[in-house]
Amino acid sequence: MPGGVNSPVRAFKSVGLNPLMIKRGQGSKIYDVDDNQFIDYVYSWGPLILGHSHPQVINAICAAAQDGTSYGACCEKEIELTQLICEAFPSIDKVRLVNSGTEATMSAVRLARAYTGRDKIIKFEGCYHGHADTFLIKAGSGMLTSGVPTSPGVPKAFIEQTLVCKYNDLESVKKAFMQSGPNIAAVIVEPIAANMGLVTPKPGFLEGLREITRLYGSLLIFDEVITGFRTCYGGVQTLTGITPDLTTLGKIIGGGLPVGAYGGRAEIMDRVSPEGDVYQAGTLSGNPLAMAAGIATLKGLQEAGFYKRLEDMVCKLTDNMQNIFKAHDLEYAINRTGSMFSLFFTKQEVKDYESVLSCDTTNYARFYRELLEAGIYFPPSQFEVCFVSGAHSLDDINNTAEAVNRALDTI
Repeated sequence: MPGGVNSPVRAFKSVGLNPLMIKRGQGSKIYDVDDNQFIDYVYSWGPLILGHSHPQVINAICAAAQDGTSYGACCEKEIELTQLICEAFPSIDKVRLVNSGTEATMSAVRLARAYTGRDKIIKFEGCYHGHADTFLIKAGSGMLTSGVPTSPGVPKAFIEQTLVCKYNDLESVKKAFMQSGPNIAAVIVEPIAANMGLVTPKPGFLEGLREITRLYGSLLIFDEVITGFRTCYGGVQTLTGITPDLTTLGKIIGGGLPVGAYGGRAEIMDRVSPEGDVYQAGTLSGNPLAMAAGIATLKGLQEAGFYKRLEDMVCKLTDNMQNIFKAHDLEYAINRTGSMFSLFFTKQEVKDYESVLSCDTTNYARFYRELLEAGIYFPPSQFEVCFVSGAHSLDDINNTAEAVNRALDTI
């Protein structure tokens, strides 16, 4: 395996460690092959919002497996999951299930280009939409962690069709449309950026994107692979009331198994094969195991007060962390929303890609190693997001705050 891993951030290179080898997860904890226990704030990078090995999800997977793991044909569970998605997202009339967030965003952009008859797209610095060629330009997540702004192997022709604007900077978007508006098929954006750490949109930013795209006849794509069902039941668009033309989903809708989806207005989705002429296919799309896990997870999220409890946990932990950093007289910034938060080692307000790059990654690496030694599992990168799940307890939160306090004594 290149680098000994199957996804770059797992290599732990940015924090100066060897990869952690996980044996199992239960509730709020993960356990490595040496049986060391860690309070988890990664949760498979977001999908496990109910916690590890949640009985409702595991039982659903086991029951589905008794009937077979894959058919390469339609199954009833596909219908049930897509109904749940459409009910949760009023902007989605029709949805196509795929196997990953990358497949979802790649397919949504192809569809947008076909629907508009245009070639160019706009993405934002630090936003990550998967590893398709179109997106690997000033991307976030593993590319930002590895310091690779544009991956080798991306043809020049793809680069020329991707315009990069500044997140939270409407003027950069207006300038791009003034120069290339008639050729721009779509703007794709993480409505809450969660791949350069957590960066929330400024008031008016998402509204401005909606206004500009309508003015020029371009599509607005919300990449809610992370935020869909994470911020609330129905994603950022439900919180803001902003209606995108297309939405991409993943992570939580698979309950920890590989799933992605893209959907939107019927007139756009009707262009997708076999109803239309935009081709996209997948052997394992809608497989019964992933459908069962996703359905069980989404039903678990419908419990009254679930999201409020997660937000309360995040507020308690980050409030404690703020007090601890102040007591140590250290420079920091903490961004939080819903059940997500990021700690940045910087004195600046973190509001865009440029301010993210001001972070002291050396201090984060020291901090990370101390936390891991204390049994706290934060993301092994300054540029990723921490997640709280329904399995976290107040004891977990208090123990984490105590570990943060001890870790800062070493910096």
